[in-house]
Amino acid sequence: MASTLKRIDALKQSAVKEGKFDGFLIFDGANLTYLTGFSGASALLIPTDGDSVIYVYGVNYAHAKVELTGITVELVKSSKNLMDKIAKQAKAFKVERFAVDALNVESWRALAKSLGSDEGVAVDNSLIRALRKVKDAKEIRLMQKAAELTSEGMRVAYETVAPGMREYEVAAEIEYAMRKRGSSGTAFETVVASGVCSAFPHGNCSDKEIREGDLVVVDMGATYKFYRSDMTRTLVAGKPSEKQKKLYQTVKKAQETAFEALKPNVKGADVDGTARKLIADAGYGEYFVHNLGHGVGLEVHEPPILGPVSKDVLAVGNVVTVEPGIYLVGYGGFRIEDTVLLKRNGAEKLTSGPYALSKE
Repeated sequence: MASTLKRIDALKQSAVKEGKFDGFLIFDGANLTYLTGFSGASALLIPTDGDSVIYVYGVNYAHAKVELTGITVELVKSSKNLMDKIAKQAKAFKVERFAVDALNVESWRALAKSLGSDEGVAVDNSLIRALRKVKDAKEIRLMQKAAELTSEGMRVAYETVAPGMREYEVAAEIEYAMRKRGSSGTAFETVVASGVCSAFPHGNCSDKEIREGDLVVVDMGATYKFYRSDMTRTLVAGKPSEKQKKLYQTVKKAQETAFEALKPNVKGADVDGTARKLIADAGYGEYFVHNLGHGVGLEVHEPPILGPVSKDVLAVGNVVTVEPGIYLVGYGGFRIEDTVLLKRNGAEKLTSGPYALSKE
């Protein structure tokens, strides 16, 4: 709880420094967990001057009272009651300029009605996003564990992929292995895409039977105490062909080159460019169809971004993926991805091997 209270204080200090807001209304689930360490709340009111108030429906109220210290816990009985409570407390705190992180139209109207106006209320997620980009020591430990569990899942994938197996059978073995060792769930839906389906970057997992010589893209991640990891490997069910080896080595070299370029104060667009140039020089530039990487943390996709148009500048404590790919529709796809921590003198891979194209 102490670490989350420090995050709330840091958010308050950022607001005071900018001078734009004198209070925050937090509704986004990941932001609520980041600031409180609790996942069952509906809203959080943070005045720059005063103690924070968290709003919880009855089903989670007793749990919140046990878990949370240093934050006032308010029981909510209905959605209308929630907005009325927020408005009443905001007026008591004399908050006049709100930054709201996320709110749908219906809830926005309800909040405006309770406040009497939506003047002084703005959607602004920038300050909390800036804080979440840089992981503290505790977050890094949790992400290291998530990555360890993910790497174990990938080890099992290499053991399991074989001609005759169905994609969902491979996914089941991966998820069981991670869960058995302490994962609280998957970071996202496990992808096992074989054959021509491996050419679709956001493929899924079906009842398709894996055949001899198929390319198989396995994209998966574990969650540990809310924090996530992300990892992809491409392997062949059987003996790789010369074309498969050549394409795989191009992607592997692109990932290694990008990893070496990861340093504090480097632009995300520049890191993306190192991998993209290598793949383009090999003649496959048009087949690298997505960003090089993205931030990972409480969500599997969050800032900073490694991409051609990214404005992000990397910093110590960023955790990002590095995942170049080549996707040949009608033939198959290749992607290699690791979750990586930015350190003072470079970067460290949190996920680990294997990196082989086959288990043979």
